[in-house]
Amino acid sequence: MKKVYFKTFGCRTNQFDTQVMMSRLGDYEIAKSEEEADVIVVNSCTVTNGADSGVRGYINQVGRINAHAKVLLTGCGAHTKGESLFESGKVHGVFGHSEKEKVAKFIESPERFYEIGDLEHVDTTVVEQFIGKSRAFIKIQEGCDFRCSYCIIPYVRGNARSLDETLILEQIKRLASNGFGEFILTGTNVGSYGKDRGTSIAKLLKRMSLIRGVRRIRIGSLEPIQITDEFKELLDEPWMAKHLHIALQHTSDKMLQLMNRRNRFETDLKLFEELADRGYALGTDFIVGHPGEGEEEWQEAIERVKQLPLTHVHAFSYSKRDGTPSSTMKPQVPGNIAKERHKELTQIVKAKNFAFRRSLKQPLEILVESEKDGLYIGLDQYFNKVAIRSDRDLRGEWLALETFEATEEINYGDF
Repeated sequence: MKKVYFKTFGCRTNQFDTQVMMSRLGDYEIAKSEEEADVIVVNSCTVTNGADSGVRGYINQVGRINAHAKVLLTGCGAHTKGESLFESGKVHGVFGHSEKEKVAKFIESPERFYEIGDLEHVDTTVVEQFIGKSRAFIKIQEGCDFRCSYCIIPYVRGNARSLDETLILEQIKRLASNGFGEFILTGTNVGSYGKDRGTSIAKLLKRMSLIRGVRRIRIGSLEPIQITDEFKELLDEPWMAKHLHIALQHTSDKMLQLMNRRNRFETDLKLFEELADRGYALGTDFIVGHPGEGEEEWQEAIERVKQLPLTHVHAFSYSKRDGTPSSTMKPQVPGNIAKERHKELTQIVKAKNFAFRRSLKQPLEILVESEKDGLYIGLDQYFNKVAIRSDRDLRGEWLALETFEATEEINYGDF
């Protein structure tokens, strides 16, 4: 039986897409390593020039590790670098997002192929299992209608389009019956769900919550303008994870305008304070060192970060992406300055996170996912990692931890 190895780069949406392909393998077996594979499927990311380089480097590496394996390229990078990699002979075949459900056909193909497909496809596969996971990722939409100046993704994933609600709910029912209790909603722009189908993400969440076995729902990332009054009505529901990731990208209004963002700091601050008052941990994305970020803009931004009730940050040092408006903007920010700013930002938010964890009085609701060095590791409702000491195997269990110790890095407890 032929064996297929999947290498996934990038975001949770790509992780879900890999699970879709795994569920469509038919008689093929999943390989545990590149060395034992007959076919290697590379699900690529192209969000930055560096991401493209990482994918190319991996493809060159596997050619040395396993010269006999056929290498197939898919994912976002198929739309930007697929043609050049195909023409250079680095890969046996290339297929786009819309073609991934045909993965078994491509694996079988003795002939080289380039089938990039289109940017209008909507998945119909119902994923019933997530290999090696205790939480399930649910892709609810594809594509994005925003055109942020630094971002290539709308051009490789297409405009926003929602998956059929019936299929989403069927997928959750099957996963819940297979023992999954936590579901993470993902997509290119999750909060846009439903706008093309006359519904909304809030309505979807309500219907998900009625499915037996659903204990907790997390949402991958939202835009500030997507936190509507309808959505706010759900904030006190027990199945809502008490953590929201809301993409701000910056706190200087000048920078937000340069980035072609739809949010501004005054309304962002008001929203974050309202959500924090409702007991939520709050994360964000933040791009450091985007062209035009002078010292004045940075000082304004960092003072505003201090005002926000943030608990988590996914900070990026700006990386040029060819083909985007930002790639031609001036002045560029030197790499060493961007690195210093990145460090300053992450240290501030780390301190905010520590203070938040120390202030908690209620029990931590934890789904235990793994074991390492005798400690059982999971995430609580606030998206904070918890390490638990126990004499029995806790993996896959839900726990309510009444007492715990908050250290700078992690929470500890006994069970």
